[in-house]
Amino acid sequence: MASSLKDATAIAGIGQTSFARQLPESEKTLACRAIVAALDDAGIAASEVDAFASYTMEETDEVEVAKAIGAGDVTFFSKVGYGGGGSCATLAHLSAAITTGQASVGVAWRSRKRGSGPRPWRNTTAQLPTPAQWTRPFGLLRPADEIAMLTRRYMHEYGATRDHLFNVALACRNRANQNPAAMMYERPLTRDMYMTSRWISEPLCLFDNCLETDGALACVLVSAERARDCRRRPVYVHSVAQGLPAQHHGMVNYWNDDPLSGPAWTAARQLWKQADFGPQDVDVAQIYDAFTSLIPLSLEGYGFCGRGEGGAFTEGGALETGGRLPLNTSGGGLSEAYVHGFNLITEAVKQLRGTSTAQVPNATTCLVTAGEGVPTSAVLLRT
Repeated sequence: MASSLKDATAIAGIGQTSFARQLPESEKTLACRAIVAALDDAGIAASEVDAFASYTMEETDEVEVAKAIGAGDVTFFSKVGYGGGGSCATLAHLSAAITTGQASVGVAWRSRKRGSGPRPWRNTTAQLPTPAQWTRPFGLLRPADEIAMLTRRYMHEYGATRDHLFNVALACRNRANQNPAAMMYERPLTRDMYMTSRWISEPLCLFDNCLETDGALACVLVSAERARDCRRRPVYVHSVAQGLPAQHHGMVNYWNDDPLSGPAWTAARQLWKQADFGPQDVDVAQIYDAFTSLIPLSLEGYGFCGRGEGGAFTEGGALETGGRLPLNTSGGGLSEAYVHGFNLITEAVKQLRGTSTAQVPNATTCLVTAGEGVPTSAVLLRT
C-alpha cells in the first residue's frame, strides 16, 4: 500500500460521445457509451471495474451503470458535490481508493443533457435553501447573474476590461476551430462579434457564457504499475486537491471580507504543497470556463500571476498555442462542450499523450481545474 497519492495512479483510458445541442439518447445510454469507450481505450474488461466516482448532480447512478456495462463486484463508490466544482475530485477519490487498496479499476464519468433538457433557473417562486433565499428574490436567478456580480467587482477593483474577457473567449474558440468534435468547430469568433453580442447578465455577454450541451465523457484509473501494461501511454495523477475556504457561501460569496479570493486559492495551496513542481513548470492548462471571468480569477488563485493581474495575463496571446500558458486546448466549456468540466480532464490526457487537435509540443505537465466560485477541486497530471 502506497503512503502517498503522488504518481501512484494513472489514467489508462478515456472515452466520450459526440457533443450536440440535442442528442436522442438518454443520459444513461450516453454515460454507458462513454464508459465502454474508455474501457476499450485502456484495454480493460468491464467485469474488472470495482470503483465508481461521479457528481451528485449526475442523474445516472453507479447501480445502473454497473449493471448496464457488466461490472463485477464494486467495492468503492463516491459522489462529489457542487456541480462543476467536483470534476477533478472524482479522480482524487478514485486515486485514494486505488492507492489504499479499496479498489483496483476505477471509472469516473459525467453525462448531461442540458442542451435538450429543461432550464433549471426559471422557477422564482420555489422555496430555496440558504444562501439562495437571500439572493434570488433580488434578481440573481442564474449562475450567470451570480458570477456577473463578482465579475463587475473584479473589473472595478483591478481594472480588468471586456477586452481581457474577449482574450479568454477567443483563445477557447480558436482551439475549438481546430477540434472537429467541438460544437463551435469552424465557427470563428471576432472582436466585433464579441463586443456587439447581446448581454446575458451585464458585464457578461453571450460569448462570456459556456455552451448548453448534450454528451458524456469518462476515464479509467488504475495503479501506476498496471497502467504501464495498458494499451495507452499512462498519464499519472501527480497531485490532487479539493478546496472549500472558511466561511464560504458559494457563488454568492459577496459578504465575505474578500469575495474575490475564492476556492481556487484553497485548492491551490494543497495542490502545490504535494507536488514536485510549481506553476512555472506547467506546460498546458485546462481551466474551468463556465464563464470567461473565471479564468483570470483562477490564474491568480493557482499562482500563474499576482493578485489583480489575471486580466493583464491574458494579453499578447498568452493563452494561445505558443503563448505563456496554452489554455483549454479543445475549446473548453466555452467552445467545445459544457459537460461540467469533464472534457477538460479528457483533453489533458490527450495533450499528455500527444494526440490533441491543438497539441502543445513536448507537453509533459498539465493542470486541470474545476469550477471557481464553488467548492472546487484540481489535479496535476504528468507523463
